[in-house]
Amino acid sequence: MKKFDKERVLLALAGPVIALAVAFVLSAIVLVASGKNPFEPFSIMFEQATFSDIQVLIINQASMYYIAALAVAIGFRMNLFNIGVDGQYQLGAMIAAIVGAHMDLPSVIQIPLLLLAAALTGSLWAGIAGILKVTRGVSEVVATIMLNAVAVSLISYMWLPDVFGEKVGNNSTTGEMSESGWVPGIDMGAAGEIYGLVVLAALLGVGYWVVLNRTRFGFDLRASGASQTAAAASGVDPKRMVLSALLISGAVAGLAGLPILMGDTHTFSRSFPTGIGFLGIGIALLGRNSPVGIAFASLLWAWLDKASPELDFHGYDKEIAVIMQGVIVLAVVVSYEAVREWGLRRQQRQVGAELAAGHALGVDNNTTKEVAGR
Repeated sequence: MKKFDKERVLLALAGPVIALAVAFVLSAIVLVASGKNPFEPFSIMFEQATFSDIQVLIINQASMYYIAALAVAIGFRMNLFNIGVDGQYQLGAMIAAIVGAHMDLPSVIQIPLLLLAAALTGSLWAGIAGILKVTRGVSEVVATIMLNAVAVSLISYMWLPDVFGEKVGNNSTTGEMSESGWVPGIDMGAAGEIYGLVVLAALLGVGYWVVLNRTRFGFDLRASGASQTAAAASGVDPKRMVLSALLISGAVAGLAGLPILMGDTHTFSRSFPTGIGFLGIGIALLGRNSPVGIAFASLLWAWLDKASPELDFHGYDKEIAVIMQGVIVLAVVVSYEAVREWGLRRQQRQVGAELAAGHALGVDNNTTKEVAGR
């Protein structure tokens, strides 16, 4: 591996490593300040990761985190902050659940139909923010935050019994989906089942990498994110790319809830997981918008979620995992900026050294010519 490539790899790894180290240290300080053992909670959570049933839970949870983080990363590559992934994901899951409860087609048609319904819903919801941005210059951050609130209200409306909802005790649901829309899981014996749509998460990761790195559209997307002015000068329509990025980001976000919907709950109710879209922001940041990095970050987040409940049985608050997640997000931003500044300074020193060496070589050449001329 060339020296330049090694330096790029080290710089890429430095940010996440520093962020994780800082998160662990600060979490340990919080434990010490509260009079608790700073090491035992981490030992307990690491031990939990060795149990097969916890591993299944981690993989299942990570599949949803991964899809949500990919949706965020698509926006990041275009310098767009799609903070509305949570609303897009919930609406996508609800529409898919409604379609699945009211239609009973053969599985080969039903399952793709539900995937399409969720993706289109998320895409259309993100598209509203995209249209507002390209036509009226409205910030996508403001628009998507407001659309999250609208999505919650719209979901509450659709839960009404005289709309699409059904009352089950104190819970509101969309009714159970037809079995033709269920996706069978991977049987792990006594450990449980891995969601069948974990495969979908993996395929989306591969598709994300291929599109961004091996297609003209991906190049235009990255170029527009780096500099819309330069991209426009090369013939790329920045407004079209902004709208396209948000539509695709929303489509991926709409799929984030389907692993659990089609593999476990088979209905959309008030107990359906929320907040996954917001967690996707931190995961995408930690993974540096790389499909492999996001995969590891998703597994880390899922491990913190699924291993932390055991802390309650040992006299520790499971919220230590929430503290770690929050600290990781803050540490990621600070560490990446520090690494970027360090990288720039190092490049400047290298350029300066090369220029100085070139100048010295030029002086030596001139001296040699003068001596030869004499």
